[in-house]
Amino acid sequence: MSEVLYLGKAKSVHSTEKENELRLVYLDQATALNGKKKDEIIGKGQLNNSISSEVFRYLSSKGVAHHWIKQLSENEQLVKAVTIIPLEVVVRNIAAGSFSKRFGIKEGTILPKPILEFYYKDDALDDPFMNEDHIDYLDIATKEEVAFIKEQAFTINDCLKELFSSIGLTLVDFKLEFGRDSDGRIILADEVTPDTCRLWDDKTNKSLDKDVYRKDIGDLMSVYKEVEKRLNERKGE
Repeated sequence: MSEVLYLGKAKSVHSTEKENELRLVYLDQATALNGKKKDEIIGKGQLNNSISSEVFRYLSSKGVAHHWIKQLSENEQLVKAVTIIPLEVVVRNIAAGSFSKRFGIKEGTILPKPILEFYYKDDALDDPFMNEDHIDYLDIATKEEVAFIKEQAFTINDCLKELFSSIGLTLVDFKLEFGRDSDGRIILADEVTPDTCRLWDDKTNKSLDKDVYRKDIGDLMSVYKEVEKRLNERKGE
């Protein structure tokens, strides 16, 4: 019998008959400001499941190791069981959001090279910014593992920039999470959606991501549907 193992802000994790496989259910819930803003938005889970599944298929074609196995239904995926490493790995290609606020850099400034940031994955602490010395002190990952995660994050950045550019979107920045599988390998986990990526239309610079909800500047469902439509059109070419 399936058991709820974890209930998050946008997904729930369920056991399956196989010890090393889990069922991921995308919820019709939008959150921002670390959960301080929250709304039920019918259909959001279906869109994020569809978008993330398509992105993981693309990453598979590029040889990126990840937890996604297949899409089970409109709201569900089958994934490999992993132990999540409590790090949020953010890669930035263009200044925006908290990066612009922290360093006083105009939003939209193209960075000369991608910048990688680590945050401690802990809602109670509001996911604080951290560096590699903090990671070492808290025994989150070894120096070799951190180096591997950084290498993978930059590789994934190249892949995602290529994918989104092919559908007329600029990848401004994004958040990744990694986990250790049953063999101890570190692989990409969680999701890759407009919840976790900042995406701008490459002609208008219009936001096609969660910023429309975070900043109350548009309709979340319409922009997520646009991202899904462009990915599906690309798949059908």
